[in-house]
Amino acid sequence: MSFVAEERRRYTIYPPPNQVFSWTQMCTIHEVKVVILGQDPYHGPGQAHGLCFSVQRPVPPPPSLENMYKELSTDIEGFQHPGHGDLTGWAKQGVLLLNAVLTVRAHQANSHRDQGWETFTDAVVQWLNTHLSGLVFMLWGAYAQRKGDVIDRKRHHVLQTAHPSPLSAHRGFLGCRHFSKTNQLLQRSGKKPIDWTAL
Repeated sequence: MSFVAEERRRYTIYPPPNQVFSWTQMCTIHEVKVVILGQDPYHGPGQAHGLCFSVQRPVPPPPSLENMYKELSTDIEGFQHPGHGDLTGWAKQGVLLLNAVLTVRAHQANSHRDQGWETFTDAVVQWLNTHLSGLVFMLWGAYAQRKGDVIDRKRHHVLQTAHPSPLSAHRGFLGCRHFSKTNQLLQRSGKKPIDWTAL
C-alpha cells in the first residue's frame, strides 16, 4: 500500500512493518476457530504488534484488555491475570485477532481509516465466512458488529455485546460470558475449546 509507505516516510507508524500481518502467522487460516474483530491498532510506543487488543511485553495491558481479563476472571475457572498483555497464546490456538485497520500514525487514533485497509479486512472476513464453518465471531461494539453484518449466522456463531472499553464495558461486556460460551459452541461443533488461561 503506497499510502502506508508514504506515511512511514513522514511519520512514526505502528505497528512496525514486520508486525502488520502478525495475525496471519500464528496459525494457518484453516485452523482459525474464533474471530475477535477490533478497530485499529494501539497508537502508543511499543504497544501494537499486529493482534487486536494485544500489546507486547513489557507494555502494561490497556484499559479494554484489563476489562477482558476482568471478564475472564469471572467467566473462566482458573483464569488469573497473566501480568502482561500479549495474546499470542490465544492466536496460536486459532483465535484470529483482527483489526479492521492494520496501521496507525503514532498518537493519532483512527488516522489510517478509510485508506483501503477496511476493504482488505472485509475480504478476509468474507473469505472466512464462505470457506469455513462453525466459527465463533465475537463482535464487541457497534463498529465490529457492522463489520460482521456479512456473516452467515446459519453457518457460524455470532456473539455480540458492548465494547470492553471503560466507556461501555458496563453496558453488557462485563458479565457477557463470551469466553465460556465460545468454548461451548466449539465443543458442540466438535472442535477443541480454547485454553483462555494459556497466555
